[in-house]
Amino acid sequence: MTGATGAGQAALMDGIYRSQRHIYDLTRKYYLFGRDGMIEQLDAPADATVIEIACGTGRNLAAIARRWQGSAIHGLDISAEMLKSARTTLGTGARLALGDACTFDSATTFGRDTYDRVVLSYALSMIPDWEAALHHAARLVAPGGSLHVVDFGTLARMPAPLARGLRGWLARFHVTPREDLHEALLRACAINALDCEYETGRWDYFQRATLRRPRG
Repeated sequence: MTGATGAGQAALMDGIYRSQRHIYDLTRKYYLFGRDGMIEQLDAPADATVIEIACGTGRNLAAIARRWQGSAIHGLDISAEMLKSARTTLGTGARLALGDACTFDSATTFGRDTYDRVVLSYALSMIPDWEAALHHAARLVAPGGSLHVVDFGTLARMPAPLARGLRGWLARFHVTPREDLHEALLRACAINALDCEYETGRWDYFQRATLRRPRG
């Protein structure tokens, strides 16, 4: 879930997760909904290259490796603390690197320009320049590949007291639901020649999208 821009944001994320990374997966399963559905929708071929930007503890990458066996797994995060957990979770089963979601050079970092599947899971709500991160991720999609995004929704259909409480809780962790994410996804598609499939969960709790690049 972690992702950010700049050295200051990296320090902020490390400060938050230095201790929380040990209980992160145990607690987040109760409110980071839609992730497993996104993983199921990857439909990755046996030899797919997969990258999760802002991979956090590696929880999603481990699930992807189990579900889509044979995939070459890559993970990037700005938090060195979270990458400690990811390395423990994934061992030698993934290539992991420290980097900024908005600016990392994939060719330099991983020796690749594009990937068959690119994942952003509950990351954009934590990245200050989140639309720049979205566009950067879109550029990494190979022909015939796809970008998969899941994050908090607008909460528009959630009872108002619950929505206020959730927003207050999320703010403690520097999380801001991106109410204009759908519009940003459409802009990313228009700029990067991608097709967009978009859905929302109950109460608009989460948003989930698949951005596909045609083969030809």
